[in-house]
Amino acid sequence: MDDQHFSKLVKELAKLPKETEWVEFKLNNSNPGGIGEDISALSNSARLYDKEHAYLIFGVEDLRHEIKGTAFNPKSAKIGNEELENWLATQLEPRIDFVIHNILCDEKMIVLFVIDPTNNKPLSFRGVQYIRVGSYTKKLSDHTEKERKLWKKCSGIKFEQEIALDNLSDDDVLNLLDYPSYFEMSKLNLPPNKSAILSKFEEEGLIARKLTSVYQVTNLGAVLFAKDLNKFESLSRKAIRVIQYKGKNKVETIKEQIGIKGYANGFDGLISYINDQLPSNEEIGKVFRKQVKMYPELAIRELVANALIHQDFSESGTGPVIEIYEDRIEISNPGQPLIDPLRFLDYSPKSRNETLASFMRRLNICEERGSGIDKVVFQTEVYQLPAPKFIKETSYFKVVLYSYKSLRQMDKEDKIRASYLHCCLKYVSNATMTNQSLRERFKVEERNYSVISRIIGDTIEAKLIKYKDPTNKSRKYSSYIPIWA
Repeated sequence: MDDQHFSKLVKELAKLPKETEWVEFKLNNSNPGGIGEDISALSNSARLYDKEHAYLIFGVEDLRHEIKGTAFNPKSAKIGNEELENWLATQLEPRIDFVIHNILCDEKMIVLFVIDPTNNKPLSFRGVQYIRVGSYTKKLSDHTEKERKLWKKCSGIKFEQEIALDNLSDDDVLNLLDYPSYFEMSKLNLPPNKSAILSKFEEEGLIARKLTSVYQVTNLGAVLFAKDLNKFESLSRKAIRVIQYKGKNKVETIKEQIGIKGYANGFDGLISYINDQLPSNEEIGKVFRKQVKMYPELAIRELVANALIHQDFSESGTGPVIEIYEDRIEISNPGQPLIDPLRFLDYSPKSRNETLASFMRRLNICEERGSGIDKVVFQTEVYQLPAPKFIKETSYFKVVLYSYKSLRQMDKEDKIRASYLHCCLKYVSNATMTNQSLRERFKVEERNYSVISRIIGDTIEAKLIKYKDPTNKSRKYSSYIPIWA
């Protein structure tokens, strides 16, 4: 990769609203010991948060992320007679790969450390392991929950392969797992005997054979096909909660339902239950002239499936939650997404639970790879709803679907978000957004094109979209593409 690529990478990272657990900005603070501690913390955090790399960047101011350049040159820096890069490598255990790039970015010198995530065990610097807590580098030993999760990530054993329940007889397994649902959903004939059923489950990784007649149920088997998740102590808090509130806040709860079935055998019942709690709308704009549910079922189905598939199972004591309010539905899951929410429509989805994701796609519980969020955005446009909102927090991720609002009722943020996602949807459909296409999305008549022009202008100002042809400044006849295109 050349300097142009790394310069673009630095600019993208500088757009982050704040430092993260896997990115650290500095100007000239080149204390060798501090650099070693940061490499340890960033590498460990990259593993903990499933990032392909972590980055330590010199020459970018850490508060406003302004690119100012640096006087620090690690290529010439030494500790005694030893080059800094080699000294750092010898002080880190286990050995990991990190590469230092000196690059010009906007004609300013930038130093970029590209750091691999640790493997096998947490990375230590001079015998001490570090971790990022928000934007700070801390000793890992002072944060026991993060330490526990990191060791689990470093073990290399995937969540799906871990054992949920041990030392079971064949009858125990068949009493715990909903085997008829597996064969029905897989469109397979139910085998004539227990041995054939158990052999198929073993082949699928739903169970493991410990001895000739002693079995283990894996997390994959339990979380997908449990008759009752409460029978699996380590997974009982991963059951799905559906909470319905009165009004627009959490002050008064109407009802709360906690599912007990596995994600696969209980999925259709879950979606039916959610839909039964949702309001209807007799008329949504000019599209529907009959009573329909306020929210498109396909969108709810896909978002609930995503919450199940992409959750971080290492986050203890919490699981997926669906919260229904008077004016919105919120679908959340523990853990951060592995890709930037702004890029959901053009990136192929990544999952920290790929075996689980693949299994649920095979059972037609969710859409094929890469098409789900596209369909969610498309369906909200058909139903003339505000665009979905994606919220990434430190320990969870949430998607909000809003009930119908007219354009007049939408606030500026609603309009910008809808404009951006419409632009993304057009782009991944090999088309471009225009004033006309956005008018059609909002059901605005042509004579009011200036209203849409203002929304497009606000979205450009928010640095979410740009002109496809920068030389054409006519808002009425220009076309637009996402800022990352």
